Amino acid sequence: MKIFKKIITAALVLGIAGGAAACGNSAGTSATSGQTNTGTVSASSGIASNTNADSKSAKKTVKIAYLPITHALPVFVENELQDKAGNNYEIELVKYGSWPELMDALNTGHVDGASVLIELAMKAREQGIGIKAVALGHKDGNVVVVSNKINGIKDLKGKTFAIPHRQSSHNILLNQMLKNEGMSISDIKVVELAPPEMPAALASGQIDGYSVAEPFGAKSVAINSGKVLFESNELWEDSICCSLVFTDNFINNNKEIAQKVAANYSEAGKFIGSNKEKADEIAKKYLKLDDKVLDLSMKWISYDDLAITQEAYEDLSKKVVEFGISKTPPTFEDFVDPSLLK
Repeated sequence: MKIFKKIITAALVLGIAGGAAACGNSAGTSATSGQTNTGTVSASSGIASNTNADSKSAKKTVKIAYLPITHALPVFVENELQDKAGNNYEIELVKYGSWPELMDALNTGHVDGASVLIELAMKAREQGIGIKAVALGHKDGNVVVVSNKINGIKDLKGKTFAIPHRQSSHNILLNQMLKNEGMSISDIKVVELAPPEMPAALASGQIDGYSVAEPFGAKSVAINSGKVLFESNELWEDSICCSLVFTDNFINNNKEIAQKVAANYSEAGKFIGSNKEKADEIAKKYLKLDDKVLDLSMKWISYDDLAITQEAYEDLSKKVVEFGISKTPPTFEDFVDPSLLK
């Protein structure tokens, strides 16, 4: 399968500039790649404030990389709800503007873990990089968005469709959608495009459809420049997309802390499902979303059970092989460490 990279520089229109903001400033950090985010909201919200410098110096700092997307919400929630007085660690979130930048930081050990496209982490493991997946980022929560002129899959023949990266569940969803209609990837033109650029590219007619992490699908729907052709669960039930991963070095040298971070991350997922108002407040802080976009985005996604099962992982592995994304994905035993959630 050939993927052609295309840079689209259309001006942001119809208020889509918020998409760039989602990969720009969040919670008071600059848009520069690798900027950290450890800010908290007021103590009145029930979230602990910073401890003093002496207390902080005794704690293990756990650096977790992320892109500002809805799919990373559990790491945002864990960061805000972490017990800074009681924990022997402190999370430091490090924001990146693209998947290649994030993976470079992860692969070279500049961060301890990341919320990342699971296929990218699988590929790194396949290439010998010491990375283990410990939990899902979410379940479902992706959509196929097309221009209002597209009424069915066959209308995409000869058209341009964007995905964020070849190593992504969005690529799998695209291939599965085409396969279901008796089509193949050769029937369309596929481009890789940065997520924040996709809504503007669709609105300006430079692409005809896309699939990407939220909230960028919801942005097009919210301003009526695009519509949902499929939700991910219609193409691939309980699909895996993003995951929380740690480096082998971090796990081996900090097993107890790794377990605590993973367990609190899982609890953060459950918190999202049962505390909508607070979860929305945290999402807005990191993603700068208006209510309409956030409500749409959260409608499609679930965070309640973030354990990676062997059955779901093996289904993912079959799909990455079937659609030419990977020839030899790592086995469940080699790549997934479910013990950290116990």
